[in-house]
Amino acid sequence: MVVSNGRKVFALGVEVDGDGYHPAAWRRAAHEPDQLLTGQTVHSRVATAENAGFTLVTFDDSILPPSDHPGGRIDAVTRASFVAATTSTLGLVPTVATTYAEPFHTSSQLATLDYASRGRGGWIASTIAEPAAATTWGRPARTADADLAQEQRDSIEVARRLWDSWEDDAVVRDYATGRFLDREQVHYVDFAGASFSVKGPAIVPRPPQGQVVVFADGATEPGAADVVLVSGADLAETLAAVDRARASGGLVFVELDVVLDTPSVTATDRLADLERHNSANPSGRLHFSGGSKGLVALLTELANHVDGVRLHLAVIDEDLPVLARFVLPALFRSGVAHRPVPGSTLRANLGLARPNNRYAKDHD
Repeated sequence: MVVSNGRKVFALGVEVDGDGYHPAAWRRAAHEPDQLLTGQTVHSRVATAENAGFTLVTFDDSILPPSDHPGGRIDAVTRASFVAATTSTLGLVPTVATTYAEPFHTSSQLATLDYASRGRGGWIASTIAEPAAATTWGRPARTADADLAQEQRDSIEVARRLWDSWEDDAVVRDYATGRFLDREQVHYVDFAGASFSVKGPAIVPRPPQGQVVVFADGATEPGAADVVLVSGADLAETLAAVDRARASGGLVFVELDVVLDTPSVTATDRLADLERHNSANPSGRLHFSGGSKGLVALLTELANHVDGVRLHLAVIDEDLPVLARFVLPALFRSGVAHRPVPGSTLRANLGLARPNNRYAKDHD
């Protein structure tokens, strides 16, 4: 855990894409299948998560449709931006793959999200190895781990340079003199990577957070990500992965699959019903199945080792209300976790400082 303003920060995140991590989740959803891609469904789930006190929600995404269940997606940044104006404390963290995407466009989208949310934007910088994704983009396929990792590193680096390409005071807006921009505070980034180059500067001024919060899977190079997401099939494997991820220098979040007892059905029976329709492939993430007290105990234990968790729910419409009513209140009462501070940025609620601009210097 990190310390911010004298208190420990243990962040609580939840994935809200689709109907849940289980491929049969749609069968137990609270809406008809044709309502999944509506604004009302996205808004309702995000509102529930914010009212419950989650630090952030994430929006999974891929240029390819889900392969293990019927369904589709609307672009993750679009969904996050849609709920930006209707939320006030919740971090909004879409997934945008670095493979094949133009990093200039990605950085512009995410800076705009940060403005729309008043400093609550984040970015899960994922990779995608499926050849079908390259075909969809119309690009030569990249499947080697080293190539995917290099593209991820370069995309994050160029996005960060572009976010810094406007200094905080670059926008003048002096109507009396007709001077609206201080060009001395707008900079070229002049980035040349292995597969692309970017001159810059950005077309969007520096985000409110200075830098949008960057999340990445697995161990990354030092400084590559603000938050590292780690997975392990059991607790021992997870904690070993946490120790390796600490070398990155960022915060460390554990990925956790959750199936909870509801007031009417046990987690065991719920999971059995889902498996009867469609078996879930192993996710590689730590898994919890049981009552809310057991999950509170596990999260309390994890809080001694990591800075946060991202929960993946078997069925969002069934598990999220249990979390809101029984799990998060218990964590708040014990002081293990805290609600986000109204008016604060996502960086502040994670205990991260606003970074200095790499190009800034004293100006006359």
